[in-house]
Amino acid sequence: MKHQRMIGLTLAAAFFMGQANAEELTGTLKNIKETGAITLGFRDSSIPFSYLDDNQKPIGFAMDICYKIVDAVKKELKLDKLEVKLNPVTSSTRIPLLANGTIDLECGSTTNNAERQKQIAFTNTHFLTASRFVSKKAGKINSIDDLKGKSVVSTAGTTNIKQLTEANVARNLGVNVIAAKDHAEAFLMVETDRAVAFVMDDILLASLVAGSKDPDAYVISTDAFSKPEPYGIMLRRDDPAFKKVVDAATAELYQSGEGQKLYDKWFMQKIPPKGLNLNTPIGPELKHEFAKPSDSPDPASYTAM
Repeated sequence: MKHQRMIGLTLAAAFFMGQANAEELTGTLKNIKETGAITLGFRDSSIPFSYLDDNQKPIGFAMDICYKIVDAVKKELKLDKLEVKLNPVTSSTRIPLLANGTIDLECGSTTNNAERQKQIAFTNTHFLTASRFVSKKAGKINSIDDLKGKSVVSTAGTTNIKQLTEANVARNLGVNVIAAKDHAEAFLMVETDRAVAFVMDDILLASLVAGSKDPDAYVISTDAFSKPEPYGIMLRRDDPAFKKVVDAATAELYQSGEGQKLYDKWFMQKIPPKGLNLNTPIGPELKHEFAKPSDSPDPASYTAM
């Protein structure tokens, strides 16, 4: 009888512990467990992070990272299957749709900064961009100082043209700053020699070069007008349990070496649907970030060690 009573007590304790564990789920994890689904927000043209292929299916570097997170959530919740729903977002809708629960993760090229962190959270940084310039190799313009006295274009209304203008004054470059209406017009000015260089986010410059008539004719500067700015996958604020799972999944991906392979797949090889190669090698700052993952919004924290 005593033995049976002990077994009964053990089973009861296990039952109540199981109930307690189930009750411990909160926020996003609880909702995913209850619905059996997770919703990813994607961009339709943020190459190569999140964009549509010829079949209108979202693909990209950030999408691949998000699917790794999905696998980790499925494992954490011990689910046999987990439905993945896909919801398009834009630069203006991504934060509201995350905040109101329409999407659980935003898989794109969103800059992690202190202002945004007041509204939402980010997981570990997956890319670093900086404001640089593209020029023709034949021009032999190797540094910002080489722009002295020349015509340089940037896009009106961007932080990039502000940084160019500030550097022009601070360094006494005497640059003729030209404001283009959009990125396409700015790049065309370099193509047609109306400007010697175009200042913009380096990854955007890389995509313009890759899609140009003669990609080999151009070079993107090593010199930058800004510190590295981090991109991260967004998730809701004040949800520590979900963030813990997401952070662990991304940290494992980046530190395992698989992160480098994913990077090379999207930035160093031909990508669908047009077979463009952005030819953008991973920089020392991002290599260091992958070795020691961080969700810091501070550009100053991203330095190569």
